[in-house]
Amino acid sequence: MPDQPLLQSQVAGYPVRHGKVRDIYDLGDRLVIVATDRISAFDWVLPTGIPDKGRILTALSVFWFKHLGGANHLLSTEVRDLPDAFRAQADVLVGRTMLVRKAQVVPIECVVRGYLAGSGWKEYRRDGKVCGIALAKGLQESQQLPEPIFTPATKEESGHDVNVSWEQMVKITGTPVALELRQRSLDIYRRAAAYASQRGIIVADTKFEWGKLPDGALILVDEVLTPDSSRFCPQDAYVVGKNPPSFDKQFVRDWLETTGWDKNSPPPELPADVVARTRSKYLEAYEKLTGQKLKW
Repeated sequence: MPDQPLLQSQVAGYPVRHGKVRDIYDLGDRLVIVATDRISAFDWVLPTGIPDKGRILTALSVFWFKHLGGANHLLSTEVRDLPDAFRAQADVLVGRTMLVRKAQVVPIECVVRGYLAGSGWKEYRRDGKVCGIALAKGLQESQQLPEPIFTPATKEESGHDVNVSWEQMVKITGTPVALELRQRSLDIYRRAAAYASQRGIIVADTKFEWGKLPDGALILVDEVLTPDSSRFCPQDAYVVGKNPPSFDKQFVRDWLETTGWDKNSPPPELPADVVARTRSKYLEAYEKLTGQKLKW
């Protein structure tokens, strides 16, 4: 049986910021990122965690950092490389912790879409565009696009990220940074999607976060190509015109929709079967993409 979910880490002596899923500790020139087992839906962090979710997300991000190559923030995943306060909690933190370079995060979510799904599909149905990019008429839900498109969004502290146009991104980041991030994000998506296709998974869309080092170099930060940051679909269940099943928290969203929860008040606890099925989907995504069983 999996361990009890870790809903929040507790390491004294360092400034910490709690995100929706990650606890980020400031070591000065470096950060320690602890992926908890929290899960969010409809802009709420739920009271029930998914056991081992943080370990799965961390292991998958580490896999992609190594597979993709290029500059990123990862320094170590070994708890023994951390200060004493972290090492004292190795039993809790092992497998879910990354020591990373500190970088100034670019305030843009770099979203790449290869298929017409999610908010992109809703926007296309409304006005034939996605983030200001005009698409051909007559496209169907979940249809593969002729070429992947780059659709940036602002990073919001609470609530949904907000899609912005290319012109708005340029105003925020400047032209050189915008051009580099668009090119590099599209390149990573194409390479990752081609690899995932060989493993039986469609990467419908994903989002990347980038950071700037003191010398101006841009590096990939945060998580990368996980079920939390991407829309993964099994190839054998993909049908144009329908919203396919996915390797993420769809079980959670579907169950919440049946409860009568108004999405404006604290959400209910998740039942055990929804927790178990969600955990199994995260694990399945990891195992399909890596071809390995997760080491506990």
